[in-house]
Amino acid sequence: MTVWLRFLHQGSTKFGMFDKDTIEVCAGDPFAGAQPTGERLTLEAVALLPPCQPTKMIGLWNNFAARAEVESLQRPEHPLWFVKTPNCFAAHGELIRRPTGYAGPVVFEGELGIVIGKPCRSVSETEADRHILGYTCVNDVTARHILRSDTSFPQWCRAKSFDTFGPFGPVIVTGLEPDTLTVKTLVNGMEKQNYPVADMFFAPRAIVSRLSQDMTLMPGDIIACGTSLGAGPIEEGDLVEVVIEGVGRLANRFG
Repeated sequence: MTVWLRFLHQGSTKFGMFDKDTIEVCAGDPFAGAQPTGERLTLEAVALLPPCQPTKMIGLWNNFAARAEVESLQRPEHPLWFVKTPNCFAAHGELIRRPTGYAGPVVFEGELGIVIGKPCRSVSETEADRHILGYTCVNDVTARHILRSDTSFPQWCRAKSFDTFGPFGPVIVTGLEPDTLTVKTLVNGMEKQNYPVADMFFAPRAIVSRLSQDMTLMPGDIIACGTSLGAGPIEEGDLVEVVIEGVGRLANRFG
């Protein structure tokens, strides 16, 4: 298992492998064979960035059986997805900002994120692992009232793509078995979500395979696997933490 960080140090953006409280600085990036330089840094010496630079974040809707049962939804035949645009990406610790002119509810959604490791097109489930670099934590933030504010056109992308509405990180972890993971979300220290990845209609490998039939997935792209019960609104000043044991803890305050 390898834990990858991306960070800013003395004006330069770098990747490193993290172990306990030390970063082993690497030349290059994990998508093209990063190599250790011998330099080591502490977390306190760097500013964390989103752990990669996706060309897109793809989010799933209605991917959990427990939530579908409560909301009287049917299991989809194919993953139901939308796109979050690159301007929305935010690092661990970065402020989630309310959109200018929008006074409605802003909603958190704690999710497991799949990080694509190499170009992926029309792969099978058994081939999916070869195209996955690892996993990360995602908060799929949504301006809920905008989503259905126009009855003629549900605005999934707009509602979910405001600046800072796509925090992910703080790390990418390789070598995990994703189907055994549990996603928890806390708001101001109070647990709001606690659900198993095993409840997904489409498990991570199936998601990668199915979406690769729709589009080419590129190195660094993030797939947010959808969320289960408990997602809800946040108020200014609230601290949202997405915690996945074995993956990490993503913390962002809403301001």
